[in-house]
Amino acid sequence: MASNHDMKVALIGCGIMGAPIGGHILDAGFDLTVCNRTKEKADDLVAHGAHWADTPAEAAKAADVILTMVGYPSDVEDVYLSTDGLIRTARKGAWLVDLTTSSPQLARDIHDAAEVEDKHAVDIPVTGGESGAKAGTLTLMVGATAEDVAPIMPVLETFSDKVFCFGGAGCGQTAKLCNQVSLASCMVGMADAVALADQGGLDVNTVLDMIGGGMGSSRAVTELGPKVADGDWKPGFLAEHMRKDIALALAQSEDLDITLPGAENAFALYDMLCQIGGSRLGTQALALLYADEGEATAAGLDWSLLDMDDYAEEADDDSCGCGHDHEGHGHGGHDHDGCTCGHDHHDGGCGCGKHEA
Repeated sequence: MASNHDMKVALIGCGIMGAPIGGHILDAGFDLTVCNRTKEKADDLVAHGAHWADTPAEAAKAADVILTMVGYPSDVEDVYLSTDGLIRTARKGAWLVDLTTSSPQLARDIHDAAEVEDKHAVDIPVTGGESGAKAGTLTLMVGATAEDVAPIMPVLETFSDKVFCFGGAGCGQTAKLCNQVSLASCMVGMADAVALADQGGLDVNTVLDMIGGGMGSSRAVTELGPKVADGDWKPGFLAEHMRKDIALALAQSEDLDITLPGAENAFALYDMLCQIGGSRLGTQALALLYADEGEATAAGLDWSLLDMDDYAEEADDDSCGCGHDHEGHGHGGHDHDGCTCGHDHHDGGCGCGKHEA
């Protein structure tokens, strides 16, 4: 195994999070090869010295450390376990590091398959969003011990400032789902508070400042609340990815035979947002579910897309929308015939009195 900057690194996935992560790796002096489905998203990295590879297999063939930051568990499964996936094509002794938020069981499957091939796979999902990725201050949740990942810490430290080790394969993913469950409820609380302030005739920014200095605060309030007040729906983290993450958490909760009512409510709201055209907006766009129809339409939403009959049918199917087969644990039998927020969303309206049926 090479050491320090002699290590060759491959990065598969150069999107909102992956591109700035790759930039920090380059800035630290590592040899970096990149691969992305849309080549243009990797152009800046290539311009700054990264090598381009047309396929993940090509990117990985000479790498000591291979990082993946892709969208969905189905993407992770394909990149790692397909016929030409990383488990087969990476060199012996290579480290395979998945930064994607994915399924704990899939992480365990990848780890076990890698060990058989004399390779080391570890799940290390991250949190901190686009701003943390750009600043190099992401928090890492490691499905291994600190001793296990010591050989690759020089790479990981280039884009993080906190590392939490949870001991075993899949545990990093479970820890990330805990984070997402907490964040999801914070996002709902922020959206509720903004709506109440706005409809109550208060200055929203002043209310956010007040909440941000007290026990009601969260990073959803302090960092994303002002974006809502400004009508800024650009993604630092996509709404559809939040929906995917909450779905994974609900699948995990069913496996553990526990109920997460806050997460169920948040899933229903994010699912609704994605159905009416908000899947590629930032997570703060949850607040648009409370907005008047003109503002929602200007942001690209269309309440007529929400067919409650179809919505109820989807709640009964086996797909959680995360792109991975959970054998019936997707929506998990949760009742999504309504958003569980107490508002009436039937007939295409949200029940706030602003949307016409």
